[in-house]
Amino acid sequence: MPGSPLDVRIHPDTLRSRDSSTFSGSYQTLGTPLPYNSRLIKFTNNSNQSVTISWDGINDHEFVPSNSFVLLDISTNRETANHFDVPANTQFYVKGTAGVGSIYLSVYYAT
Repeated sequence: MPGSPLDVRIHPDTLRSRDSSTFSGSYQTLGTPLPYNSRLIKFTNNSNQSVTISWDGINDHEFVPSNSFVLLDISTNRETANHFDVPANTQFYVKGTAGVGSIYLSVYYAT
């Protein structure tokens, strides 16, 4: 049935990344702002240094140890009548000590 909650589709956005060798201890952008309201966000730290994630470039919001990830499954427990997602134009930031490897941001949105 078109228009029902059952016909919602998930789509991947372009993978974002930042090389940890560029880290200076201050927040830097992690890719570009989100073009869509997003349902799944995954931060993968494939570097040899722990990092901190921020949603505003000022405050610390998430800690990601080296060689680990944080998955934010935003819409897991949402009601079908309400939207619950990360808004379009959200910019994520990352900070840490210079290291080896990269930090990745995977984003998924629904239509």
